[in-house]
Amino acid sequence: MNYLILGSSGQIGHHLVQFLKNKNHEVIEFDILNSHDQDLRINNNKLLDVEVQSCDFLYFLAFDVVGSRYLKQYQNTFEFINNNSKIMDVVFSSIKKYKKPFLFASSQMSAMEYSSYGTLKRIGEFYTKALDGLVVRFWNVYGIEKDLEKSHVITDFILKAVNNKKINMLTDGTEERQFLYAEDCCECLFEMSLIYEQLNKKEEYNISSFEWVSILSVAEIIKELIPCEIFPNKEKDEIQKNLKNDPNKNILKYWKPKTSLKDGITKILEYYKNV
Repeated sequence: MNYLILGSSGQIGHHLVQFLKNKNHEVIEFDILNSHDQDLRINNNKLLDVEVQSCDFLYFLAFDVVGSRYLKQYQNTFEFINNNSKIMDVVFSSIKKYKKPFLFASSQMSAMEYSSYGTLKRIGEFYTKALDGLVVRFWNVYGIEKDLEKSHVITDFILKAVNNKKINMLTDGTEERQFLYAEDCCECLFEMSLIYEQLNKKEEYNISSFEWVSILSVAEIIKELIPCEIFPNKEKDEIQKNLKNDPNKNILKYWKPKTSLKDGITKILEYYKNV
């Protein structure tokens, strides 16, 4: 099968590229980090149209977003809102033109109306359903990251523990999240492409570990694996305001996560200790 991955250099995208290649599938990588021609904000992007027309299945993972530090600083800026609005307009227009089966990467934050990021993802869900695509809500996917300047919380904590022997937290750590190991995420995305016609396009599919864990507990797991000190902050979570929307579990009919949080953290830690 010929897969097109929009956002192929991102947190999920670069893992999915390798996962599909390991299964001997053809993968078209499309990301602004590759070249200016792959900027999804370009109206009537000719290169995008060529790749969409030629692919068998499309993963729409591209979005101007990284971890909570980035969101806290930029999600309410004009540039952030404008960039993501343009990306969705260009990509969904191309999908509509060529009527390709596709999956849109949404977020569990799409239900948080106070968040501009969540609201943009919610708009993307409406686009997706209008085009009969699959809406997939991700829950804090973690794994080895390329851009360490924009690392997410687990990678950020691991690097602090490895390099500084201490984890300085941005919050008091009481907020709870559900985390999903990148390899498990890729297995789910691949399976969804294979059973695309069986899946209900009117539903949202949440892919998660389906286990709540506090951010402080994440730091404590890392401390078990590598000696370090933990320094919680006094600040509360201002990104998700510690809201907990339980995901539906309809995806569990077709796929189940395999990797425990501790096992996933262990694998990432071993990688960063050896680079």
